[in-house]
Amino acid sequence: MDLGIRGKTAIVCASSKGLGKGCAQALAEAGVNLVLNARGAEALEATATEIRSAHQVQVATVAGDITSDEGQAAVLAAAREMGGGVVDILVNNAGGPPPGMWSDWEKEDWLKALNSNMLTPIALIKAVLPGMIEKKWGRVVNITSQSVKSPIPVLGLSNAARAGLTGYVAGTSRQVAQHGVVMNNLLPGAHDTDRIKSLNAAEVEKRGITMDQAMAERANAIPTKRIGTPEEFGATCAFLCSQHVGFMIGQNVLLDGGIGNTTM
Repeated sequence: MDLGIRGKTAIVCASSKGLGKGCAQALAEAGVNLVLNARGAEALEATATEIRSAHQVQVATVAGDITSDEGQAAVLAAAREMGGGVVDILVNNAGGPPPGMWSDWEKEDWLKALNSNMLTPIALIKAVLPGMIEKKWGRVVNITSQSVKSPIPVLGLSNAARAGLTGYVAGTSRQVAQHGVVMNNLLPGAHDTDRIKSLNAAEVEKRGITMDQAMAERANAIPTKRIGTPEEFGATCAFLCSQHVGFMIGQNVLLDGGIGNTTM
């Protein structure tokens, strides 16, 4: 299928590895030029080199903290330079807050979670929307979490921050749809990423099991009996950035192997 986005310019946040890298690779395969961002410069450059070699698209890198004003400004400047002043596609992504109990979290923890998983995506959305509206075309995909639909008790910080972003997107997506700007959320379940390894490590420490046991238990709880891959996640993201989703507005797309047992 031709996604119809060859030659577009995309920002993909947290894209040196994991789900962000999967999204960047799939967009590059569709012919999209990329601005990649992550904190770690070495991994970021390695990913950029890999994508350039495989897909012959333009790839710029901005190493830095996307949750900071400086980081956001640098990423936006790089994308506008590449895209002739306009960002066509924005993929918002950030690592989730640590697990814990309600009694563990103080105000500072909440502020950090909200800044990373709600306020930063909102700031980037606000920055790119005027250009998209003027051009009458744009795509925004926010990588949130399955916990938006089915809250995970130990991930209270993530549950709250990502739900806040979801509420913002629900309203804003419907305000900009008339201008050809499409905004949706992509909700991952368990995928083969550092995030899952971190959550498994917490189970290992808490219960005294092995990492292999933790991973097997997690996979066995999913109807597919396996965890997802960054590649299949990226392919779904690329579709949500395509020409084919013009009538798909403000949706929360679960990619969780069916573990969310819900009809809605």
